[in-house]
Amino acid sequence: MAGTLDVLNSDLGKTIISGVAGQTNQSQNKTQDVLTMALPVLMQAMKRNASTPQGAEGLMSALSNKHDGSILDNLGGLFGGGVDSNVLDDGNKILGHVLGGKQQHVENALSAKAGLDSGSVAQILKVAAPILMGILGNQAKKQNVNNSSGIESLLGGLLKGNSPQQEQSFLESILDADGDGSVIDDVAGMVLGGSKKKSGLGGMLGGLFKK
Repeated sequence: MAGTLDVLNSDLGKTIISGVAGQTNQSQNKTQDVLTMALPVLMQAMKRNASTPQGAEGLMSALSNKHDGSILDNLGGLFGGGVDSNVLDDGNKILGHVLGGKQQHVENALSAKAGLDSGSVAQILKVAAPILMGILGNQAKKQNVNNSSGIESLLGGLLKGNSPQQEQSFLESILDADGDGSVIDDVAGMVLGGSKKKSGLGGMLGGLFKK
């Protein structure tokens, strides 16, 4: 199965990057940087949420109904006249649901690494979130995932499907280093590109992430 980072390198991914860049008035390079870092973080956060029966059931319901992959059928139309405000509102709700109270901190961390202001990062994520859900919904249909128990393995497969180099640089550092269930290891290790030591910016973010 292709991983999320492999998707970005496909023709579909290029269309998504180009469309999101145009919608948010950012360069394609910067947009690709943000999406390359953000999609695995969002995927990992969804996987954590889906580890509970209620979370898995909620995600399954969303993929079966609103986010069934049909958004991918007409990306030209989606980006053609500017992304509809309903799609942006939906994206905002997805981010709030997936990241919860950590949304602002994730955006700030991505902003620091990508060299973009956090408002621009937030816009990129709002446009990308419904498309990411569409990719998930499309994969769920292809693999005939029709119950909540299959969702977590679907997400795990998409995370593991990335190439070895990408796995090394992104996915290992996504995993929670000290097993405390905090996303700070995901974000500080991967997005800030450093070790898991709680010092400097990583330490500051660590304090913010802890409940």
